[in-house]
This record gives sequence, structure tokens and C-alpha cells, in this order.
Amino acid sequence: MVMLTKSPEETIKFGQRLGAFLKRGDIIGLVGDLGSGKTTLTKGIAKGLNIKNTKYINSPSFVIVKEYEGRIPLYHFDIYRLNSVTALIDIGYEEYFYSNGVVVIEWAKKIKDILPKEHLIIELNIADAGAREILLKPSGKRYAKLIKNVI
Repeated sequence: MVMLTKSPEETIKFGQRLGAFLKRGDIIGLVGDLGSGKTTLTKGIAKGLNIKNTKYINSPSFVIVKEYEGRIPLYHFDIYRLNSVTALIDIGYEEYFYSNGVVVIEWAKKIKDILPKEHLIIELNIADAGAREILLKPSGKRYAKLIKNVI
């Protein structure tokens, strides 16, 4: 499934729609180059989860994971700086991945081997100034149904 957003605001609105349909235990992997909109999309997801002050959501590059409270907790990972899965093991990633929250992982391609069998990969590509091509790649029935509700 492919869609196009024409501005950061549209990317946030798409994320907000997605966030409104997310359930506890959902795993969203984000893939894309630097500046492709991964954190912008995460802000929208946070809005959909009723997290307050989403303007303060930024990439957790130096701490690996940030936690936000909303309708459902959001665990926002950024693994750009990781060279191996070992650092994720050290922080107990499984407690997050198999928890009562929603997990959003920036640079998810780096850890594809440890992602749960069912998850949603969202690939963001720069289409034009502000515009983003968004590819939705579901793994599992839950996520196939999810993207039909969101699109």
C-alpha cells in the first residue's frame, strides 16, 4: 500500500489516524533516510494516542528509547547509532516489545531479525520539498486490517 503526503502537517495527520487505531502491543517499524519524516510521523502517532505536548517528541538518538504516557503508552526507539543488537538486549527491549504499549522504532531495518513476527513497517521516502511517499508493509493479519482502516 502506497500513499503520498504533501507536507509535514499531512504526515502528522496520517500518523494521527494511524495512532487512533493502534492497540496495546502494536509494533511499528519506520524506515527511511535522514530527514524523511520518521520523527514527524511519530509525532502524529503520539497525537493519535492522546499524548499531550507532542511538540516535545524528538528523536531519542542518544538515549535509544523515550517513553510517553497517553491512552496507551508509547515507546519511541531510535536505533540509528546502534552498531549491534547487543545494546537493545542490554536495555531489555523485549520488555518494551512485548508490553502493554505501542512501540515505534526508527531505523527498524537495522533490527529486522529481532522484530516480532507480526508488525507494520512504514517506509518514508522524500518525494519533493515537504512531500513524502509512504509505503505500508504489513506482516500479519492484524496489520493488514489496520492499514485498511487507516487509508
